[in-house]
Amino acid sequence: MASVNKVILIGNLGKDPEVRHLEGGVAVARFPIATSESFKDKNGQKQERTEWHNIVVWRGLAEVAEKYLRKGNSVFIEGKIRTSNYQDKDGVQRYSTEIVADNMTMLGGRGDNNGGGDYQGGASASSASAATSGGNYGGGATASKGGSPAGGFQSDEPDDLPF
Repeated sequence: MASVNKVILIGNLGKDPEVRHLEGGVAVARFPIATSESFKDKNGQKQERTEWHNIVVWRGLAEVAEKYLRKGNSVFIEGKIRTSNYQDKDGVQRYSTEIVADNMTMLGGRGDNNGGGDYQGGASASSASAATSGGNYGGGATASKGGSPAGGFQSDEPDDLPF
């Protein structure tokens, strides 16, 4: 039987993307987003629960994130879950779960006038440079996404909610 590993999230950035450039100029960006859901508790009181998700984007998507995403922005993420494990300095086995994004749509944010823009994986590098130069921003430009090396993402959860 086939399996599926697909995640779709709409949330708000908890902090600005952290971008690194690896050997060969490959960009990787990491940022947390918060999603919230409302529910009624056993007493009928409305409650809200916020979940934090660690997002990783590669190549052209990382360059777009670096240029346009900021803390508080709303973003649509489509990708897959990846869990990695490592040993900390005390030899304790730790696990890290992150969402590796294949597609990203900027939905706006606090006080911006940018509108939205679609960026998806799988296109050529030339479209990635067009997307990051701002030439196709908001017009559904695509950015290249490629393979990613393994490695855990460790993030402190932001103390304040971005919305």
